[in-house]
Amino acid sequence: MLDKVTIAYRGATYEIGRGRDYFGIWTVDGPRSQPLEWWPETQEGWSAAWTRFAVLEAPDEIAPAARNAIRPSGRTDAGLAHVTGAGRQGLVAALLLGVGVVLGIAGLFPDYLGGSSLASQPDNLIPHVIYLAVWTASAVLIALGGTRLRVGALLATGLSVVTFGLFVADAGTPISGGAHLAGAGLLLSFLGWLACAAGSAMAFLIRPDRPVPAAPAAGPADPASAADMASAAYPADIPAVRGRLASARGRLITLGRPRGAALGPAVLLVLAGLGAAAAFAPAWDSFTLRTAAGQTQTITAGNAFADPGAVIAGNVIVMIALAAVVILAALWRPVRYGAALLAGATIPMVAQAISALVQVGQATSPTQFGISPAQASQLGLTISAGLTPAFWIYCVFLVVLVVSCTWMLFTPHEADVLVSAEPGGDADTQVPTWHVARADAYDTFGVPTKAVDEDDWDTDEDAEDDEFDSYEEFGSDNPADSTVTSESHEEEPGRRD
Repeated sequence: MLDKVTIAYRGATYEIGRGRDYFGIWTVDGPRSQPLEWWPETQEGWSAAWTRFAVLEAPDEIAPAARNAIRPSGRTDAGLAHVTGAGRQGLVAALLLGVGVVLGIAGLFPDYLGGSSLASQPDNLIPHVIYLAVWTASAVLIALGGTRLRVGALLATGLSVVTFGLFVADAGTPISGGAHLAGAGLLLSFLGWLACAAGSAMAFLIRPDRPVPAAPAAGPADPASAADMASAAYPADIPAVRGRLASARGRLITLGRPRGAALGPAVLLVLAGLGAAAAFAPAWDSFTLRTAAGQTQTITAGNAFADPGAVIAGNVIVMIALAAVVILAALWRPVRYGAALLAGATIPMVAQAISALVQVGQATSPTQFGISPAQASQLGLTISAGLTPAFWIYCVFLVVLVVSCTWMLFTPHEADVLVSAEPGGDADTQVPTWHVARADAYDTFGVPTKAVDEDDWDTDEDAEDDEFDSYEEFGSDNPADSTVTSESHEEEPGRRD
């Protein structure tokens, strides 16, 4: 027979509440049979549990659990009372991204540079198609709202920041060589990037609203509700706590420092980002000319600093943007959001590597060496293409970035959790799962020290025996249904002003 579980607060991935004689943290979609971590049913236990929960979840994802809420897998539209302002902004941002994608698709077919279209050059077409596909996926995520909005915004932002330099490099050719080299495809593609960048920025700046659950059905109040937890251990009228929560919820950029076992992967990620940025500069393309007599000559092409000034500026922007976004992603909290930002920056660099591989597979024209095909045939010249060691070093760094992104996305909490870099954020987070957590191992900064009497909590003996194996959640975001009365004040539980 399972313990009766009372859920007080829920985030995107984890939820916190009370079991038979302990405070615990569970995964939202996981079984109730055993908490991931649990603490003794004491004041210190609740303070430690809440601090741990606040480390695991982003501040703007935490909300009181509703009495009549159903589990996420069974949510219906009836659970929301209105479309939030954040949802409306998200739809506008997704629409901007959609417009950008349409313009980008239109730009694939007219002349892009030098009288050739992107569609006629597979090595240039593939990267642009990848960009458009990622922006499309980001638009869908943003339109869906909630946590997916944030993921889509970061994904699109990372992509837009890095591709800005790539478009500047493309535009550098007509800037340096004359406007006649630019075609309508370049203009349409750049306008598409501009629309996508605007949509990404708009989505990034959205401060998510909390969904308003429908009013709970009438019924007897349970003394072990989220209100009891909030009034006993986390009342919202304590100025220090309210100030900290308001500050955390208002931040668009939440950074933290890696600690413990997470320090090594974070350092490796940053070094890989810097390495990939540096390896982007050297020449990647290698061409070998062979004469009929067996003589050979090898030349390289593609050095980022061997182009005209405007093109060099674009390449430098790419390298700086990549390094900056990777460092930012390594420090981003929650870690899964950092993974989305990192993915957005890594994808266009992977697309550049794919473009280089496609180009090697194509026939090399002797005209790029100032020799006509007829002359090459007469002289018995053959030209073969290859890739320099710098390209393969670049690919190694890309692999590290991809692996790091996967680790951040799928195992952010299995390793040491990276805590927020703010006063009081130095919690001891080196806590393995499936254990009895130590209450004194956590910094309880910002958690009130009001004692929690055992009488304030509903015991299993007070509940019906046939409800011990049920999944119950209590509380409401509705101010009319969720007021809390304590010894000296009346507040809404869990509100983050």
